[in-house]
Amino acid sequence: MKVVLTYGTFDIFHVGHVRLLRRLKALGDRLIVGLSTDEFNALKGKSALMRFEDRREVLEAVDAVDLVIPESSWDQKIDDVREHNVDIFGIGDDWEGKFDFLKPHCEVVYLSRTHGISSSSIKALTSGLSIENIQQMRDSVEVLRNVLKTFGD
Repeated sequence: MKVVLTYGTFDIFHVGHVRLLRRLKALGDRLIVGLSTDEFNALKGKSALMRFEDRREVLEAVDAVDLVIPESSWDQKIDDVREHNVDIFGIGDDWEGKFDFLKPHCEVVYLSRTHGISSSSIKALTSGLSIENIQQMRDSVEVLRNVLKTFGD
């Protein structure tokens, strides 16, 4: 069994995420996603609109994803590769070269991103929204989660 590992925040889940996860899964038999915790995001100077638990639930509803594990530090990657017997580490090519330190432990693959969409661009477009608008977005995420559950059943 070939195991693939990736990491990310997966905030504002979009089609680019779906396509990346499908392409990663196609590289092997099992896809593990290391999902950045809220605390780790804070250490990185990032914030997510969705809580870790909600982002985890969305990822677990995606058919391509077999297991979601918490990513709580930069240093855990080699341990995760060993613990989960990872054969391939894959991530978007915006990280090109940043994970080459894993090459002695597994194959490292950088995949091209989906053109025209990213969580950062969506956040930039929505940065002027009010608290009420953000709550409406969170409610929409809840609807999306329920839709994904329907497809997962």
